Amino acid sequence: MTSIALFNNKGGVGKTTLTYHLAHMIRRLGLSVLAIDLDPQANLTSMCLDETEIEELWENPSELSGAVSAGLPEVGRVRSGQTIADAVRPILEGTGDIAAVEPARLEPDLWLLPGSLDLSRFEDKLSNEWSRAYAGDIAAIRTSTAFHRIIQQAAQAVDADVVLIDVGPNLGAINRAALISADTVLMPLAADLFSLKGLSNLGPTLRQWRADWQQLVLPRVPPGISAPQAEMRPLGYVIMQPEMRLDRPVKAYERWLKRIPRVYSSEVLDEAQPTREDDLHRIATMRNYRSLMPLAHDARKPMFDLKPADGALGSTQQYVKTCFLEFQALAREVLVRIGEPLEEVRPLAPTRPS
Repeated sequence: MTSIALFNNKGGVGKTTLTYHLAHMIRRLGLSVLAIDLDPQANLTSMCLDETEIEELWENPSELSGAVSAGLPEVGRVRSGQTIADAVRPILEGTGDIAAVEPARLEPDLWLLPGSLDLSRFEDKLSNEWSRAYAGDIAAIRTSTAFHRIIQQAAQAVDADVVLIDVGPNLGAINRAALISADTVLMPLAADLFSLKGLSNLGPTLRQWRADWQQLVLPRVPPGISAPQAEMRPLGYVIMQPEMRLDRPVKAYERWLKRIPRVYSSEVLDEAQPTREDDLHRIATMRNYRSLMPLAHDARKPMFDLKPADGALGSTQQYVKTCFLEFQALAREVLVRIGEPLEEVRPLAPTRPS
């Protein structure tokens, strides 16, 4: 199992949309996928589940006792007390360690560990316990490793090949705990000043978190507690194209685009002689599919699965096929970079209209 955190210090670049579609496409390529919503905004959860399911998930009383059941939820159904906030509530309230939660089964081989707005309450707890973990405080170590152990339990329960972790656009304590739990980090970027500044902040911060965890905390973790290695290996970046407008000319977009490889190499990879024009680390460039998003939201399916019955008529259906091929290429390249053997991935063709 390999975990991938999708993260950018700048919001609004399409990170959650990318996570959602990448999860569906990797499943279509023949692997079992678990998506984890660690963003307190819970946007990924709102993309995956309808309002009735989310209401049931958030408003019913939590059922925190017991281990993960062998009878997992049916497709399209969730159970109460099964969000990431429920999993950490015993730590937050001082009543115990992490609680087992059941991922929601969205489709065969595709699972979601739902998020919750209540997760934001865990921010201060994580922040306060971080420095105490340096001294080997066991309670602080349990708190700091909570996300890692929740992800580990959920991935084992559904036998996931790939875990995709959606996190919010900040450098706070929740994201720190989420990212140290990730094997790799994939960075969605826009070609603009804000994404470049985000990279400049992100790279040094990830290196500092990695060093602090590996040097100060890991040597003090007791044998009975599973702790992450904080590898956070950068996979590369995905350029999310903007919707071109008259006030954002193509030349400005190209100017920022040319600067990304060098900033990524110097700030994220810490290379002494950063790459200038080499796009080795760019995994893909994804065009703007904003016209398809409302249809996909209403149909509750990925954009590349839209059919005429969903409103994807005429030339829009060709756009759907283009979307399919782009996400297929992206998913394949991501699998190559995490070391998944492509010979085990079954052939894939676009879904025919119905």
